[in-house]
Order: sequence, then structure tokens, then C-alpha cells
Amino acid sequence: MSKKTAWKELRDYVLLAIAMMSYCIGWCIFLLPNNITTGGVAGISSILEWSPLKIPAQVSYFAINACLLVVALRILGWKFCVKTIYAVVVLTVSLSIIRKYTEGLHLLADQPFMASILGAAFCGTGVGLGLGSNGSTGGTDIIAAIINKYRDVSLGRVILIADVIIISSSYFVLRDWERVIYGYVVLYVTAFCLDQVVNSMRRSVQFFIISEKYEEIGHRINEKAHRGCTIINGQGFYSGRDVKMLFVLCKKSQSAMIFQLIDEVDPHAFVSQSAVIGVYGEGFDRFKVKRHKPLPKAEEM
Repeated sequence: MSKKTAWKELRDYVLLAIAMMSYCIGWCIFLLPNNITTGGVAGISSILEWSPLKIPAQVSYFAINACLLVVALRILGWKFCVKTIYAVVVLTVSLSIIRKYTEGLHLLADQPFMASILGAAFCGTGVGLGLGSNGSTGGTDIIAAIINKYRDVSLGRVILIADVIIISSSYFVLRDWERVIYGYVVLYVTAFCLDQVVNSMRRSVQFFIISEKYEEIGHRINEKAHRGCTIINGQGFYSGRDVKMLFVLCKKSQSAMIFQLIDEVDPHAFVSQSAVIGVYGEGFDRFKVKRHKPLPKAEEM
């Protein structure tokens, strides 16, 4: 493993731990004490704790995920499960510790709607950070991945259907439709926060750089930022001179580095930066297309 790869893996695990802490705060400080459920295995664990069985949420959460991970290891492979196992363990331990030290704490007891919003914001941010770190909180994510492997059904649709069923079933324990509605609010706000976090972490930008020192700038960007450059031939309309323009795509987090590299070589360079909706290909995101099965050959029909 190269130094760069090792550093990236370490960063992912640190971010994943922070993500699980955020999820844990939203779940056990704002949602559980106010009898507001959420989706996934966390929702099932909440219902089991409120039911006559009184099973602690952290116990059922770990047990259900352990069973799902055993199945996932056989079907999806070890690579998918490593970070999910880590996330489940961190969340279970964090939940046990935080619940121990916040016992008797009941924030926003008379404001369940605000508790729903804050709890969902922490949970959505945690899930988003986890996905941005190439991890998963387990639960319905595992079920969705297994179904998606064998059926042409989107992951989002499977997770949404499962979450709606789980939240709706909380009525049989709480006997309060108002709490169920708050659960739907949690589902919506969690999804919104998740999208915002994931999109901000994966946002890309493009640069158009016009400079007489384009070759040196291009080499610097290749070596320091590890991004490719494309040379575009152009002509100044007013001057009539031929110019070379560099076209660069990079993550938004690398923008400051790109500007610094340009400034070090040519402070008078003309630079245009703009946001892009999506970048797909090597070094960025994968193409998001449906894979159609090839049509059978004539002799096979």
C-alpha cells in the first residue's frame, strides 16, 4: 500500500468515526427520548426498546447488523463489509457510552417537532459523512445492496420502502399517529441533509487557464495536485495572437491548491473557475446508467 493510499484510508476511518458519533447524538439524544422513530435498523431497534420486550437499542442494533453482515460477507464480499463492520462497532460503543452519561437527560420534551429536525440533521449529516468516506451504517443499506445485485431495482427505492414500513410500524408500539408523522419528518430531513453533505464532499469545479507559461503550470498541476490538464488552442479576438489554454477538472477541495500553483508560476495568468453538475470517469464518479442485459443472438432464439 502506497503512502497516499494509506493516508486516504486513515482519513476515511477517522471521518467514519466522526460520522457515527454525529448519528449517535441525533439518535440517542433527540429521537429516542422523545419516542420519535427513524428508518433502518436504528428504527427497528427503537421500536424494540419501546415495546414490552424492552431490549436496549444498542443491543438489538448490533445483533441485527451482525446477522445482516454474515449474509453480506457471503454475497457481497469482504471489501464491502470492512468499513461497515467498523461503523457498526463504533456506533454501538458510542451509543452505550453516550446513553450511560446522558441518562435522565430529556431535551425538547415539549417540542417534538424541533427534536425531530435536530435529530434528523445530526443523523443525516452522519450518514452523509459515512457515505462520503466510502462507508455505510449497515442495516437497510446492506439489504438494498444485496437486492440490487440480483434485481434491477435502485438502492434508493429499496431503502425508502423499507424505511416507510419501519416508521409506520412504530404505531403498533406507540399508539400515536402524531409520533409516526414526526418519523416521516425525520426521514425527509435526514435524506435532505444526507444529499447536501454527499454533494458538497463530491462537488467538482473546472478551470480555464490562459498563460504563456502554460507548460510549467500544467506540469505543476500534474505533479502536485495529481490532476490531468488538456491544452486547447485558441486565438485572442482583439490581439489576433494564438494562445494556449489549459482545461482542468478537480474536486472543489483542491481549488485553493490549483490557484496557489498558478500564482507561483504566473501571477498574471487569466483564470476562469466554475462549478460543474457532475464529472464522470477515472478519478471522479462512475457513470450512473442502467446496465441492460445483452439481447440473445439469433441462433440462441
